[in-house]
Amino acid sequence: MTARLSAVVDGPDDAPVLVLGPSLGTDTGLFDAQAAEFAGDFRVVRYDLRGHGGSEVVPGPCTMADLAADVVALLDRLGVDRFSYAGVSIGGAIGQQLALTVPERLEKLAIIASAAQFADPPSWTARAQQVREQGTETLVGSRTGTWFTAAWAEQHPDEALRLLQMLRDTPDEGYAACCEAIGDFDVRDRLGQITMPTLVVAGAEDPATPPDMVRLIADGIPGAQFLVVTGAGHLPNTTDPETVNAALRGHLA
Repeated sequence: MTARLSAVVDGPDDAPVLVLGPSLGTDTGLFDAQAAEFAGDFRVVRYDLRGHGGSEVVPGPCTMADLAADVVALLDRLGVDRFSYAGVSIGGAIGQQLALTVPERLEKLAIIASAAQFADPPSWTARAQQVREQGTETLVGSRTGTWFTAAWAEQHPDEALRLLQMLRDTPDEGYAACCEAIGDFDVRDRLGQITMPTLVVAGAEDPATPPDMVRLIADGIPGAQFLVVTGAGHLPNTTDPETVNAALRGHLA
């Protein structure tokens, strides 16, 4: 079953549509800098993953195909046919899934700090169990050094706290279900089927999806562009929005 997703829509109703897909344990606020940059030229649709933010919590495991179907159902509800898409981490995996399942609707694709198969698939089931038993709070301490570098957090303490609060606010079951989708995801042998113009972005200091892992996506998609953001961890769109926004603007032009 699809989950009813919450979304924030900015920009003119008649503008080209840009959909922004967040990372695990975050919400629509992850893309504040992108909404500010692109809402003048695009109808920007930011959504919460199922079981995150204001979206419906659907108990039990789900797949990346389910999460992509949630997005399609949201866009159908908003009356959106064709769109471009940019997603971070699991949001980037959803973008790959959309490119494979509804390619006729997707104009351009940007994949940020993501993977065609995430590291150590069995560990995601274990993480889901951990969160169901102990809550998302148990993960907060490990996000510094993963989502962003310790140096960035020292320079931007309020922004670091804002991001970590998103994780604290994420329902445990919503986080766990999405973990199971990540553990099950593997489209490495299907990347060659993705045909729309694609930009792939990695954070140079990202331990969750290191540049070599992200590069495999770009290598597998014909004609994809690849960019490494210096000094960035797993959320480069937030920690270095100037670089990522410039790359997105060039790609979407």
